[in-house]
Amino acid sequence: MPEVTVPYQPGTPCWVDLVAPDQQAALDFYGELFGWTGEIGPPEQGGYSICTLHGRPVAGIMSAQAMGDQPTPPTVWTTYVTSADAEATERAIGNSGGTVMAPVMDVMTLGRMLVAADPTGAVFGVWEPKDFIGAGIVNEPGALIWNELNTTDRDAAAAFYPAVLGIEVAPMEGAENYFALTVNGRTVGGLQVLPDDMPGGIPPHWLAYFAVENTDATVAKLTSVGGSVLQPPFDMAAGRMAVVADPQGAPFAVIAATGPNPT
Repeated sequence: MPEVTVPYQPGTPCWVDLVAPDQQAALDFYGELFGWTGEIGPPEQGGYSICTLHGRPVAGIMSAQAMGDQPTPPTVWTTYVTSADAEATERAIGNSGGTVMAPVMDVMTLGRMLVAADPTGAVFGVWEPKDFIGAGIVNEPGALIWNELNTTDRDAAAAFYPAVLGIEVAPMEGAENYFALTVNGRTVGGLQVLPDDMPGGIPPHWLAYFAVENTDATVAKLTSVGGSVLQPPFDMAAGRMAVVADPQGAPFAVIAATGPNPT
């Protein structure tokens, strides 16, 4: 079992969470689909749910709530990247053309976080760990296995992410028009450029991939409990994958991986 017991190296995706209009419905859906266990958290934690698999944290789910005069956040999965110093990362974001959407805040004794967008608008989170390092299990069915930046401007990404998070962009061997996100030479995620004729005008975004044993069976199960298919199962270099959405519209990918995974 690929458990994680030490802090992730800075620049490495370490956590994902979902903002959902109906938090309990999301907990029920992902519990049915991936076998997660989770319940609505206490008020002092804003009701935040930490979902577990085999007793280890795998993802968070929270209720979508408007903050002050801000609109209700969209129903999406957010990728969080580890930082050794959230305040320094916040400054680097501003100095590198990004936008800080939620400034650095303490999350009890668990860590410090912020939410930002890169210069093209792709939203991501930053996590400075203290008592909580992030996902405690990865790269196995039901757990996070990959994080992918879908962007309209590779050059902008290649300038922004190294300056802000120490993530380099390099061609991925054996994958034409696909790029590796690396930290100190180790692959931690992927990048692809959105085509100009992408249907629906999909904006730049980070996409979370969850590992499954059988992609086709998972997609069939997902549709049976109210999810939808955005890109049907297909074979690619790393395995068989599909892009789907939960019943409340949050997109994510599932993959039965056959290739090497980040650790």
